[in-house]
Amino acid sequence: MRAEIVRRLADAMRGVGLDAVVTVSPENFGWLNGFVVPSQPLMRHRHAMSVVTADARTALVAVDMEETTVRTRAPDMPLRVWKEFSDSPMVALSQTLAEFGLAGARVGIELDYLPAADFAALVKVMPSAQFTACEAMLHRLRQSKTPEEIALMQRLSRIADQAITDALSAVHPGDSEMDIAAALTRNIYALGAEQFKLMIVATGERSQLPNVGPTERRLQREDVCRVEIFSVISGYQAGVCRTAVVEQAPPHAERIWQHLVECKYLLLDMIKPGVSCRAVYRAFIAKLTQMNLAPISFVGHGIGLHLHEEPYLGSNPIIGREVDQTIEADMVFSVEPLCYRTGYGYGMQLKDMIRVTATGCELLSDYANTDRLQVVR
Repeated sequence: MRAEIVRRLADAMRGVGLDAVVTVSPENFGWLNGFVVPSQPLMRHRHAMSVVTADARTALVAVDMEETTVRTRAPDMPLRVWKEFSDSPMVALSQTLAEFGLAGARVGIELDYLPAADFAALVKVMPSAQFTACEAMLHRLRQSKTPEEIALMQRLSRIADQAITDALSAVHPGDSEMDIAAALTRNIYALGAEQFKLMIVATGERSQLPNVGPTERRLQREDVCRVEIFSVISGYQAGVCRTAVVEQAPPHAERIWQHLVECKYLLLDMIKPGVSCRAVYRAFIAKLTQMNLAPISFVGHGIGLHLHEEPYLGSNPIIGREVDQTIEADMVFSVEPLCYRTGYGYGMQLKDMIRVTATGCELLSDYANTDRLQVVR
C-alpha cells in the first residue's frame, strides 16, 4: 500500500476513535494501493477490500478470479482470497479482522458502497464489532493529493488535452463526429492512457447538449465543436474539454469565447489556499453574467478517482445546495467556464485541470493554447 496514504488514514482513525478502516469501493482500493482490480468496477459482487488499522497494519481481501492480478501488483501485501462461487467475501473479511484482534473493534466501512445484503452478512458474522460509516472521512482525506498523485494527474491532464487538440487537427469539414471520436480514441491510447471515460463529441446545434456522444453528423462551415474526454490510468482520471470552430467562427462566438477565457483567468487568479470555494463561484457568476450568459450550478469540482469529487466551486449536487469550504494546497480541481445555451444555437466550454500550490494554482492541462478558438480546416 502507499505508505503516505496509510499514515494519513491511520492518523485520521486515531483522531475519531476508529480501530480500523475497511475500503470496499474500487476508488478507495485504488487510492490506497495505486491500482484498481479490473473487474471490481464492472461486477459489484467481486469485492476487493483493503484493511488498515489505527496502528498502520494492512491487509487485502480479493476474489480468486483476480488473485494473480492482486499478487502481481501488491506482492508484499498479506492477501486473503475468497472463492467466487463458494465462499462469502464477508466471512473472508471477518477472518482478516479477527487475525488483527479486531473481532470486537470499532471499524469504519464504506456504507455508501457496500450492498445492504453484504453488510447484513458482515454484522451477522461479527456481532461484537461496531461498524460505522467512514466514507466522508475518506472523501476528505482524498482531497489533498500526494506528490505521486499530482504527477499522475498532470500526466493524465496533458494526455487528454493533447488527444483532443490533435484529434481536432486531424479532421476536416465534411468529416463526422465519429471521425473525431476515432482520432480521439486512438490518441488517448497512443499517448499512454489505459482507458477513458465520458467522451463527449457535440457539434453544431448538438454543442448545446451537455453530455452526448458522437454521431454520424458531418462538420459544416461555422459549426462549433465541443469535445471532452477523461483519460484514465490506475483508476485516476483527468477531464479536459476544448471548443473549436469549423473554418470560421459563427456570429458572436469569438466574443463569447474571449469572455470565457477571461473567466478562466479570473479563476486561475483567485484559486489559492485559504480562499472560499463559494467566493470563487460567486466571482465567476458575476463575471459570466456580464454577457447575460447562463451559468450552471458550479464552475469547478475536485477530481481524482471519481469524475466529480468534493469540494465543489458552487453547489454540491450530492446534497443539492451550495456548501462552502476553504481551498487547500495540493487539491486538484477541474474548472470549466461554460455556457451550453448561448442564445445563438451553439454551446461553448473551456474545461481545464489545475493543482493548488502553496501560493496559488498551476494549470495541469497546458498543451493547447486556449486563448483563441481552435479552427478545423
